[in-house]
Amino acid sequence: MTKAPLPRPDMVLFDIGNVLITWRPEDRLDEIVGVARRKQLFETVDMHAMNERFDRGEDFRAVVMETAAAHPHLSDTIMLWYDRWLDLATPPIAQSVRLLRALRRRGVPVAALSNFGVDSFARSQSRDRFLTEFDRRYISGHMGVTKPDPRIYEMVEDDCGVAPERLLFTDDREENIAAARRRGWQTHLFTGPEGWADRLVSAGLLSREDAV
Repeated sequence: MTKAPLPRPDMVLFDIGNVLITWRPEDRLDEIVGVARRKQLFETVDMHAMNERFDRGEDFRAVVMETAAAHPHLSDTIMLWYDRWLDLATPPIAQSVRLLRALRRRGVPVAALSNFGVDSFARSQSRDRFLTEFDRRYISGHMGVTKPDPRIYEMVEDDCGVAPERLLFTDDREENIAAARRRGWQTHLFTGPEGWADRLVSAGLLSREDAV
């Protein structure tokens, strides 16, 4: 039996970390404090769990300071997560930014759907101005819930008014993609901007020339 073609998406949603902005804090910390100090930090402190707290809406500075106070021998390194945030969340993924802008030129509504804290997102947005160019921004810190909780996808659907099967979402984490797929969204697991470009072309949203 021939599988029915997917409908043309009415909205495209981008994750941000490792889709539009490189998010490899271990690599950046290696450059700032050295490999040995970074390894000591991540072996001692669950930094990603800390990050999850402000992604859910807790105060960025307060969470980092609390974590630093709990580990005084590493406090200076932990505080870098706050003090040098912009050095950790970098560089932009240039081709992904071009694809975002190509969709906008084509009149395709675009949105961000990202696990990001309120203050950390504001900082990144102040430097990476393409983060201001979305038609809608679904930032977990403002929403009080993170991917892959089904509630965040439901909140997106309720707000944008687009049928699930006409939403196309890219994310670099399989669990986030799977949660969206279970709701009927079209999805793309992001492994690089070239594959994402191909998907946007095959969906009829961009021409091959647009996607270069």
